[in-house]
Amino acid sequence: MSLTVREAVDADSDGIIALIDSCYREYPPNILDVDAEEPELRAPASRYPAFWVVDGEDGQIVGCIALQVREPRQRIELKKCYVHASQRGSGLGRLLVEQVEDWARAEGCTQVELWTDTRFKLAHRVYAALGYQATGRTRDLNDLSQTTEFHFLKNLS
Repeated sequence: MSLTVREAVDADSDGIIALIDSCYREYPPNILDVDAEEPELRAPASRYPAFWVVDGEDGQIVGCIALQVREPRQRIELKKCYVHASQRGSGLGRLLVEQVEDWARAEGCTQVELWTDTRFKLAHRVYAALGYQATGRTRDLNDLSQTTEFHFLKNLS
């Protein structure tokens, strides 16, 4: 099966939410309460400078990724990187991260940073394999899931 990354539209909201919810459920006690904590998911294409999705064979969204531009403008933050359990190990995560990095380079950005839930150990390994360095910084989100996140950074060449 060949998967293609495409730009998200706001109408993808339900599919993106379903994907993220399925990923959260793998890591109890994670809870996705869109209206209370992530209302931007109701209009993802309008709320992010760039947001991409990947459709599976059945039309279900099986991957997504977004970004935010940080100040100074040379840095972007990788956001909302989720891959459906059925697609993990297929290279889809790498493809999505490369999409963000390509966008960043085209915009003249020199760094990509990200924050990832401490429970997402597979994601940490993927990011490290793609050249992201753990900075040692953490942050508590004080959200419904009681999330603590690790910070990663990559310099683009």
